[in-house]
Amino acid sequence: MTPRIAVVGGGMAAARFAERYGALGGPGTVTVYGAEPRAPYNRVLLAEVLTGRYDAESIALPLGGATARPGCEVVALDPAARTLRLADGTVEEWDELVLATGANPVLPPVRGLRRTDGYGLAEGVHTLRTLEDCARLAEDAVGARRAVVIGGGVLGVSAARALAALGVRTEIIHQAPYLIERQLDAEAAEVLRERLRTLGVDCYTGNRARAVHGGEKVGAVELANGYRLDCDLVVLACGTRPRTALAHAAGLPVATGVLVDDGLSVAPHVYAVGDCAEHRGTVHGLAGPAWEQADVLARRLSGAEPDARYPGTRPRARLSTGGLEYAAFGTVDETLDPGLDVLRLTDATRGSYKKLVLRGDRLVGAILLGDLATVDALAGAFADDGALAGHPLHLLTGGTAMTGVAR
Repeated sequence: MTPRIAVVGGGMAAARFAERYGALGGPGTVTVYGAEPRAPYNRVLLAEVLTGRYDAESIALPLGGATARPGCEVVALDPAARTLRLADGTVEEWDELVLATGANPVLPPVRGLRRTDGYGLAEGVHTLRTLEDCARLAEDAVGARRAVVIGGGVLGVSAARALAALGVRTEIIHQAPYLIERQLDAEAAEVLRERLRTLGVDCYTGNRARAVHGGEKVGAVELANGYRLDCDLVVLACGTRPRTALAHAAGLPVATGVLVDDGLSVAPHVYAVGDCAEHRGTVHGLAGPAWEQADVLARRLSGAEPDARYPGTRPRARLSTGGLEYAAFGTVDETLDPGLDVLRLTDATRGSYKKLVLRGDRLVGAILLGDLATVDALAGAFADDGALAGHPLHLLTGGTAMTGVAR
């Protein structure tokens, strides 16, 4: 009997699993159930869709030979009976279940975000998680004069840059002391802040939004210190929270995310990957780890490598959007360990910042911002995790005299 694999969720992890399972010659039929009306697409590029660089069709993701079921929300699971129930009441059977339910945007504790009747967000307040969110924001941006983005992580910076590119004066409010604090250090964040300023984005770090004013239509954002920023638009970019309600209701193990082991197994014949999965106490919430998990699970379930294991993902991230580029690997804050050394190059004129974090002759972290010419060599050295041959400066400058990694 041909195994039936049900993938719950129509995001990037779901698409990656389906595509890789097919590419590896998996013997089963794969069905991807998504609540959104569209088949899976690349959410990382939503800010580029907002600017018009890409359209919705161009960011669609391949599914291999899988069947896409967009607009089919799964509302209940029965792991014992191996069935799932859709919003229209249809019950579907499966042999293997992959949870790829993703995450929801976090709504911060800010007064005035919702309509006065309590249903939905106030007019002019947006999240940016789906193509539908993107379309609504693009429509509202037409004729808007000022926008406030609450949250200065990767999504907040990308959204702010996109709005500025549309001609909307934009300001970022970020509670942390500097932008993208999970991936950059203070010096890199300051370089980024200056780059944003040249693109028409001002940043208020170390600040918290307290309230949105304007009633049914947003008119201003009030900071915790009482200062008000007039605006027509508010974009919430305060992180995400794993979608675990389905798993929890089905009696599956859940903490912050759906708990998985190194085989990405939740329970017999049930697996989880991507933003909803918690592995060894970590929910990554990034595309890279989600795809790595999907790749491992595809190898396991296709039979290509039945004993494949997911060991975790060493931190790394990359952003390249509208004149802003950075890559970050591993440990970027050397103050956390007195045994770490740092090699740093800064070019204020060109707006670039480069940093290596070393433990002896081993690379444990790095940042490139504004100049990614050596990113491939740096990524290779980081992945190799061995002793660097020669002086590590070549990883920042691109010199060839001392390249290579000693084993």
